[in-house]
Amino acid sequence: MYFMTNTEFKIPEMTENFEELLNEQFGDNGITGSVVKGTIIRLTPDFATVDVGLKSEGRIPLREFGQNPELKVGDVVEVYVDRYEDKDGNIVLSREKARREEAWHDLEKSLNAGERVNGVIFGRVKGGFTVDLNGAIAFLPGSQIDIRPIRDITPLMGVVQPFQILKMDKIRGNIVVSRRVVLEETRAEARAELINDLKEGSVLDGVVKNITDYGAFIDLGGVDGLLHVTDISWRRINHPSEVLSVGQTVKVQVIKFNEDTQRISLGMKQLESDPWANVEGKYKVGEIYKGKVTNITDYGAFVELEDGIEGLVHVSEMSWTRKNVHPGKIVSTSQEVEVKVLEVDVDKRRISLGIKQCTPNPWAAYIEEHPLGSVIEGKIKNITEFGLFVGLSDEIDGMIHLSDIAWDKSGEEAVKDYTKGQEIQAKIIDVDVEKERISLGIKQLTEDSVSAAISELKKGDVVKATVTAIDDKGISVEVNGLSAYIKKADLAKDKAAQNPENFKEGDKVEAKVTSVDKKNSKVNLSIKALEIDEEKKALEEYSSATGNSALGDALGEALKKNA
Repeated sequence: MYFMTNTEFKIPEMTENFEELLNEQFGDNGITGSVVKGTIIRLTPDFATVDVGLKSEGRIPLREFGQNPELKVGDVVEVYVDRYEDKDGNIVLSREKARREEAWHDLEKSLNAGERVNGVIFGRVKGGFTVDLNGAIAFLPGSQIDIRPIRDITPLMGVVQPFQILKMDKIRGNIVVSRRVVLEETRAEARAELINDLKEGSVLDGVVKNITDYGAFIDLGGVDGLLHVTDISWRRINHPSEVLSVGQTVKVQVIKFNEDTQRISLGMKQLESDPWANVEGKYKVGEIYKGKVTNITDYGAFVELEDGIEGLVHVSEMSWTRKNVHPGKIVSTSQEVEVKVLEVDVDKRRISLGIKQCTPNPWAAYIEEHPLGSVIEGKIKNITEFGLFVGLSDEIDGMIHLSDIAWDKSGEEAVKDYTKGQEIQAKIIDVDVEKERISLGIKQLTEDSVSAAISELKKGDVVKATVTAIDDKGISVEVNGLSAYIKKADLAKDKAAQNPENFKEGDKVEAKVTSVDKKNSKVNLSIKALEIDEEKKALEEYSSATGNSALGDALGEALKKNA
């Protein structure tokens, strides 16, 4: 057996690090999990083979380079070493993870510096959206997408736009971003700039933010202004939604700006010429024009003659014959009508119109055919407490007042002789075309026998009368064909004899006429006055016969006291 001596066998010096030798032989040389540069050495339709200087190459799917990548052999790219070797002994590389690592590094710098980052919204997830920040995937909460709710996010998808990083957690791989913060900062900057440059008369573009009954709020880019409903258009608008919609872009003019409260009043119609400027010369009183009914109220209807020019047709000017009818039963909204200009007041921006004046006046036409004094026939259409209404045509009625029904009866009594629907004759006794009135009379068809009889009577006359009725207050009598009344106190000079029951129907009595009312065809009689006159006459005759005037005077005074 041969043994070597120490001089024959030498142990090599451990000059190299054992761990490095082990990694070189069996490990990854510390490259796993890092980003390295590699060269593309081969391209296929699906993969790119990349040499990163290790014992083998790695293959990377082309989709990790993005859509339609422009790659060629020899290009140097950064890749992420996912595993030193897989089950087949190949190095596992990832371009996507390399981009992500690079993005995370840049994003952390932006977060620390408070800078905005660019990204693209590419998907929806529960509670929000996903954003590609140049390779790193971030979460955009739904509440952070805009300053106000957005119904359709489609226009924002796939568009590069700025975001603000709110939170990053690399260990968990979470990134939360906000688009709203960016918009608010931009809005604040724009608001300050806008307020600084704002002045009355400025013309701006704005977006309708909200609509109310009294107007619309317009977003001018960081500051809101109120567009009142009366300043939207020169024409009448019942509600702003007739013209505006939320999200609509409009051009407005600043008509008032309060620097202290920063309240802004806006107008749209001020950007157009005032149609009322030429109204007086364009719409002449008495002329007829066409218009469209825009609004109906209890007191009339508004008719639009052109954009911004409206006139009022008062209910009294809508129809010659249809009275006390709601305007909505004569015209309807959007109906085209002919109107006549009755009055123009430019200062008050008012035009009075008439519809009925565009057709012949049936009252004037009727009177032309039936002049004053004509006898007409018609049916009683209505009976009221003050008279009879008689239909003269399909559109026109005439009225017979109670006092014009009969000569010999009171109106209250005479009206009882007539019924609704009854055919009668009457005479036209008065006409007022402007007030649309035709007065009729029945009693005027016959001679006024009452007036003739009254004209024959005068105060102080002694007449013979026939008792026709008796009541507690006196007696009714007839004299010369006239009805008269004798009050209880006038039935006798002696109070004991002043009893209506002392008389009966058919009795003949003598009485003195105490008053005559020709206008109302009334005659008042008194038996008592006649008795006093007769006694006085007898005393005068006695005094004259005896020559005792003193006795006559004394008896006369006594008669006056008794009277």
